[in-house]
Formats: sequence, C-alpha cells, structure tokens
Amino acid sequence: MGKRNVNTTLQGALILSVAAFIAKLLSAVYRVPFQNMVGNTGFYVYQQVYPLYGIGMTFALSGLPVFISKLIAEAPDLPSQQAVARQVYRWVWALALVLFGGLMVGAPGIARAMGDAQLAPLIRMVAWMFLLMPELSVGRGYHQGQFRMLPTARSQVVEQLVRVVVILVAAGWAVTHDWSVYRMGMWALSGGTIAAVAALVVLPRWRQPEIRTGWRLPHLGRRLLIEGGTLCLLTAMMVLLQLVDSFTVKNGLVAGGMADAAAKSLKGVYDRAQPLVQLGLVVAVAFATSLLPALSEAQHQQRPKAFKRLTTTMMRIALMIATAATAGLISLMPWINRLLFGNITGSWMLGVYMMSIILATLIQTYNSVLQSQNSYRLTVVALVAGLVVKAVANHWAVVNFGASGASWLTVISLGVTFLVIWYGSAVTLRTGIWTRNYIRTLLGCTILMVAGVKVAVVVLEHWWPVLATGRLAAGVGLLITIPIGVAIFLGLALSWQLLSVREWLAIPHAETVLRLWQKLSQHGGK
Repeated sequence: MGKRNVNTTLQGALILSVAAFIAKLLSAVYRVPFQNMVGNTGFYVYQQVYPLYGIGMTFALSGLPVFISKLIAEAPDLPSQQAVARQVYRWVWALALVLFGGLMVGAPGIARAMGDAQLAPLIRMVAWMFLLMPELSVGRGYHQGQFRMLPTARSQVVEQLVRVVVILVAAGWAVTHDWSVYRMGMWALSGGTIAAVAALVVLPRWRQPEIRTGWRLPHLGRRLLIEGGTLCLLTAMMVLLQLVDSFTVKNGLVAGGMADAAAKSLKGVYDRAQPLVQLGLVVAVAFATSLLPALSEAQHQQRPKAFKRLTTTMMRIALMIATAATAGLISLMPWINRLLFGNITGSWMLGVYMMSIILATLIQTYNSVLQSQNSYRLTVVALVAGLVVKAVANHWAVVNFGASGASWLTVISLGVTFLVIWYGSAVTLRTGIWTRNYIRTLLGCTILMVAGVKVAVVVLEHWWPVLATGRLAAGVGLLITIPIGVAIFLGLALSWQLLSVREWLAIPHAETVLRLWQKLSQHGGK
C-alpha cells in the first residue's frame, strides 16, 4: 500500500510538473507577439500592472494550493478533509476581500506611485481576479491533497490558454480599431479574470454535504500567513522584482532627465527581458528539478548519502544549463532582439538582465532541496534581503545609470538572495557540490562556446550583410549559430567530463546524446 502511495505521489508530481511547464511556456511566449502588436509603450502599460496580477496568479496557481494540499493530506478522513477545506476557504476569502478592497480603493494612489495616473483602471481590472482566488486555490489544493493531480493540471493549462487568447485578441482588436494603449491594457488584463472563470469551469467541485466532525486545525490563520505566505513569496520571486521595477524604473528615468513619453517607451524595451528570462528559467529549472521526486524519496527514507548525491547532481545540472543558456542569449542578443522585437534597441541592458537566469535558477533549484527538508525560513530571509536591496537602490541606479542600472540591480539582488541561502544552509548540504575543477571546466566550455558563436556571427555578417539589418535574416542567422553553440558546448562538456556519466544520465534524453558521442569518439579514434 505504501509503495502504491509513493508511486501515485510521484506520478502526480510528474503530471503537475508537465502542466506547470506548459503554463510557464505559454506565459513566456505570448509576450513576443503581444509586444509586436502593441509596441513599446503598449507593452510598458501592460507590464507596469502585470506584477499585481502575477502575485494573485501565484497565490491561486501554485503557492496556496501546495500549502492547502498539505493541510488536506494531514486530515484523517473525508469528513475531516471537508472540514479543513471549509475552514481554509473562510480564511482565504478574508484575504481575497482585503486584497480586492485594497486594490480597488488604492488604485489611484498605486498608479500615481508608479508615475502614471492613467493606470488606475487597469489596477482595478486586475483586482477582480482576487475574488476567484478562494475557489481556485482551495479547489486545487483539495484535489492535490487527495493525490488527484489531473484536475489541477487541467485547470492550470486551461487558465493560461484562455488568458493568452484574450490578451492577443484584445491586442489585435486594439490595433485595428485604434484604441489607446490604456484601453488595450485594461482589456488585456481582463484576461486574468476571464481565464480564472474558465479554470473554475473545468475544476471539479470540492464541496460535499457537510458531515459534523470535531476535526479543526489549530492556529490556521498563523499557519496560512507563515507557511502559505512563505510558499507564495518564494514562487513569486521574479514577479516581486518586476513590481519594484514598476514603481522605480519609469520614475527614475524621468527623474534622470528623460521625457515622460520616452521613459514609457524605454521601460517597454526594458520589459522585453521578461519573456527571455522566463524561457531560460523554464528550461533550466525543468531539467534540474526532474530529480525532485527522487530527492523527496531519499529524504523520506532517510538516506543522507543518496540525498547529498542527488542535491549535487541537481545543482551541477542547473548551473551548467543556466550558464550555457545565459551565455548564448547574451552573445546573440542583438539578433534575438531584432528577430523577436524588430530592432536592437536596449540589447546591452537586456544582456545584463540575462545574467539573472543563472542566479534565479540556482535559487529555485536549491530552494527545492530545502523544501524537500521542510525548510522555509532561510529562503524567506534571503528573498527579503534581496528585495530590500532592489527596493532601496533601484531608483538611484536608474537615475544614475539609466535602465541598465535596473538590470544590474536585479542581478545584484538575486546574488544577495543566493548568497544568504547558500551560506545560511548546513555545511554538509553545500560542501563538494561545485569543485574548482567543475567551475574551471564550465568556464572553459562557456568561453570557447561564446568565442565560437562570435566568430560564426562575424563570418556570417561578412558574407551576408543583410544579417546586420534584416529581421528574417536574423532568424536564419540564429538557426545557424544556435546549433553551432550547442555543439561546441556539448562537445567540450563531454570530452572534458564536466559531469559524470551518472549525472549526464539524470538529464532527460541524455542517454541518446551519450550514445552518439560514444560512436563519434570511437569513429574519431580510428
């Protein structure tokens, strides 16, 4: 029975991971056609208010459901589970009403603090989604607590699909009917509420006829605030940094002497980094956390050596993929920028922002390790430290260094967060993860990959000058240079044994690459 329960849990974790991957991929990809339709200022309007929606989505999509599922799983029988769900539901409704009321009443003040009073109706539009949060978060958490992951997974994917469709339709309609960017933004942000309704439609009801039971959770409000709030805070790490940017980047540019319209446009360019970082994170974290079920099992069965080995493997894979992705994005940024957004404006500040992929990947991966040990406090302290650095210094950095200052502050604040987590965790958990040999080899692979890609770029631009100006040509150039970069990095990583064979095999589908490399090595040795 125990084995079947473990298998059900692992299968459920896989279903949820796939659904989360699809949802995050959709959330990253839609921003590119959206920006192309509405332009830099339209993108600025949407992105200024998006973090408020992102925080609400984190509550309803992942943070609260995970916490609620733990509470449900702790209850001994079905009547008790129902009692717990009702008890939690009342608390979440109280939270939702506070957030809804705060955004509705405070919208003008928040908009003014963001430096744009016209954003108030958009903030009020986002507020409506919070009224659907109790039903969504408790429903998802209830089914997860009973090890039924498919309802949650289905509702997550439906929610993101509907939201993306609404946003793109609103953008297309706004362009053809000559709407203002603020009217467009309001309708695009309505996608969050419409999508939440769609998610509720496909989510099975959790309520059943009430059976009286004496089961009640003590100190639920405190647990909801501390444990639930912690999970939400960790999941919303990048969104919270974006929220700081909403209050400081445009205001800082204006304070630095830039005209209001130009500042809005440049903030829209700065926000181009979001889909690129999100895509990098989705790929790197997905590969690294594919080992999470095995990690949780090792912790549950109290096998410290296996736990340490899996932690080391996860962190090495995470750093390798994130570093390669970051270096590739930075070295090809002008072409990527032109292909996706039509010009190379802001390529330098976007390149700086890409460094946050490495740090955010390491934070999320290491946090997964700590969560499997039910350790939350350290990550919260670390995240708060990083946010304080960003909040305190961001405006100053933008005034003095332009939008690039905000990019650097994002990287620095994530660096602070990671260092606090790393040095605050147990010595046994962090020793031996990254040896000097591993770091040297990784740096060597990365430097030679970047050099190879840069040589390919120079040669291609010399023989085909349109690459330096054409949008479609940039796409063709990327189709040539990306495989070159991947081949150089993989070839060096395999020949220099960056990872052990066991570590390589932990990456999904790596077995095929190892077989191919073995054949090439044998052929080359003849």
